[in-house]
Amino acid sequence: MDIATVVGLVGTLGLIAWAMNSAAGLGAFADPASVVIVFVGSIMVLLMRSTLPEFINAWAKVLMKTILNSNEDPGELIEQIVSMANISRRDGVIALEGQMGEIKNPYLQTGIGMVVDGTDAETIETKLNNDVELMAYRHAEASGVFKSWKDIAPAMGMIGTLVGLVGMLQNMSDPKAIGPAMAIALLTTLYGALIANVLAGPLAEKLDNYSANEQNNCALILEGVLEIRKGTMNPRVLEDVLKSRLSPGDREKLSSA
Repeated sequence: MDIATVVGLVGTLGLIAWAMNSAAGLGAFADPASVVIVFVGSIMVLLMRSTLPEFINAWAKVLMKTILNSNEDPGELIEQIVSMANISRRDGVIALEGQMGEIKNPYLQTGIGMVVDGTDAETIETKLNNDVELMAYRHAEASGVFKSWKDIAPAMGMIGTLVGLVGMLQNMSDPKAIGPAMAIALLTTLYGALIANVLAGPLAEKLDNYSANEQNNCALILEGVLEIRKGTMNPRVLEDVLKSRLSPGDREKLSSA
């Protein structure tokens, strides 16, 4: 689980709720009509801008990738690849078949499986590159849905505000009703800003970051798998080559492990 997403979301909502309660009480910021216009309305517009499978996939990706899951440590991947390179160098690539059950990363499992089957390096590279491209496309598609929601929600908030202002102007004869009506009209703008800046925007960026890190891991795996297939590079040299893809901090941490 990515605890940062959970802590950030809960903490932000908690601070906003505290501020609302301190200002005028939570009840003053609750209006069913505003909720329908902004939350339900923005979801309906979002459905018009995307297909149902894209919409469902986006929410599934957010749940699985930004909350329930986190990126695999590239240092652990390097250790696993180097270990398999040592086994392959010592006992031959067929010996890697006995290691398949220990591989949790599906991308690495596919690559090593193809090596064990004797697939040529060019075919392995094509297959794994295609898998990465498809993964990146799915992630971009999911992120795009939330980026659209980020744009739509404030617009629906403005529509709700205009609707509220029209209702307020129709009751100008009662001065006491103007203040509450104006407050309700502004709630839709608030809801739109909350969706855009607390939910949709951060989640879209988190998906983009997750996708970039996962693609970097896949590039690392591809390089390692191809070198295992060729069998020409010393595992210690392979480890140094793969470490070059890490940040200095991660590289130092792996070296000291």
